[in-house]
Amino acid sequence: MKLTINGENREVLKSQTLADLAHELDIQAPNFAMALNQQVIPKSKYATTPIQENDQVEIVHAVGGGV
Repeated sequence: MKLTINGENREVLKSQTLADLAHELDIQAPNFAMALNQQVIPKSKYATTPIQENDQVEIVHAVGGGV
């Protein structure tokens, strides 16, 4: 399936949901967020949110720090 992930065209092999996609992309960060077609999806719904051909997915990681 072809997706646009963080602005880059990517081919995913077996993902059917956002949770599957996070696993397939091997996201290890404990704090990350996903948006599907410009809509932020709560982490509690990743396992039940389906993805489809040509969807746009944005994945952001929380980074700590400061002065």
